Amino acid sequence: MKVSVVALGGDGTGPEVLEHSLKVLGVVADWSGIDFQVESIECGGQFYLKHGHDWPAGSEQRCSEADVILLGAVGWPAPDGSGPVTMSDGKMAGWSPVIGNRIRLDLYANIRPVKLYEGVKQRIHGKPQSVWQPGLVDMIILRENTEDLYSGIGGTLRPGGKDKVAVDTRVITWEASEKVIRKAFEVCRGRTQGAPKDGKKRVTAVVKDNVLQGCKLFAKVFREVGKEYPEIEQETAIVDAFTQWLIGQPEHYDVVVTTNMFGDIVTDLASVLQGGMGMAVGCNTGDDHAMFEPIHGSAPKYAGQDKVNPLAMILSVKEALAWLATRPKFTAQAETLNQAAQALETSVQEVLKEGKVLTYDLIGEEKASSGSQVTEAVIERLRAHLKSKSVACP
Repeated sequence: MKVSVVALGGDGTGPEVLEHSLKVLGVVADWSGIDFQVESIECGGQFYLKHGHDWPAGSEQRCSEADVILLGAVGWPAPDGSGPVTMSDGKMAGWSPVIGNRIRLDLYANIRPVKLYEGVKQRIHGKPQSVWQPGLVDMIILRENTEDLYSGIGGTLRPGGKDKVAVDTRVITWEASEKVIRKAFEVCRGRTQGAPKDGKKRVTAVVKDNVLQGCKLFAKVFREVGKEYPEIEQETAIVDAFTQWLIGQPEHYDVVVTTNMFGDIVTDLASVLQGGMGMAVGCNTGDDHAMFEPIHGSAPKYAGQDKVNPLAMILSVKEALAWLATRPKFTAQAETLNQAAQALETSVQEVLKEGKVLTYDLIGEEKASSGSQVTEAVIERLRAHLKSKSVACP
């Protein structure tokens, strides 16, 4: 069986972590007999500076035809130090493979698991994990992924050649809200456990519906869709209050759903609960396509040093395998793909729990291993776990 994979390395450390994840995928391929056909496409700010566009012509089509997309990270400093490289239309160089793919492929649900694994310290003031036991941080946050302030509606007025007025128009629609909210309830329904605090299946909608019209609509859709899921507890939270509840009582949350910009912010905040951005995965999913990425960004200052944490990208592969297992095209391989995903997560968990081969963000500079060493530690365990499993359908 063939699985077509588009690999978008991007900028900075993006290609590095992507390469680590492709090594892991190669181990799965060797065990399963599945032919993961990987096509690498350059993209991002560095590519734009060389070529005048942020990825090659035809890339949109290649992404639309792929079974799954893996993305490293985009973003590169502008030569004049004014910020990230931007294109002539004002968009960040790297917009096409990231936001462009999300909109064009209708990847309407950005699903971000927030889970604290054993052996990982949460990042609040650097205090040890004993502040929160790993089992108390286990939620999934869904972010609407195609509209809101990322709709592209807006611009800058420059009378006299000076930037004087900037406008970004927020767009919230019933249709997009309904799709991501319904997805949140389905994700909640499919989880074996509920919230760590009380075991209840719970969906929390994060809004600012006391002020913003778009959030009033989002909350209204939430209530309407929620009627179809009476077995699931439902609540809304004002976004500013939610940020302090998220940090103060993460064990209360099971599944969270929110709008695009709020979701972008609160999921980065939530990453401190799971050990930082080096552990945070972003799953951009729709009905027909999906793209998986770490959410830590390109970290240009660490490019080429083999220093950054590869585990978010590796766990992105785990999520990609699990998603492929749900596709009708791969029904015959579903058990094999799920076994591989489970073995990969277990391998990561074991490396973290052992605590010896970890990058600087998890263990400190003095004891830090390289990204390559962490990847090899995961691969060693992955091979052992897969060896003990029979291939369900080669």
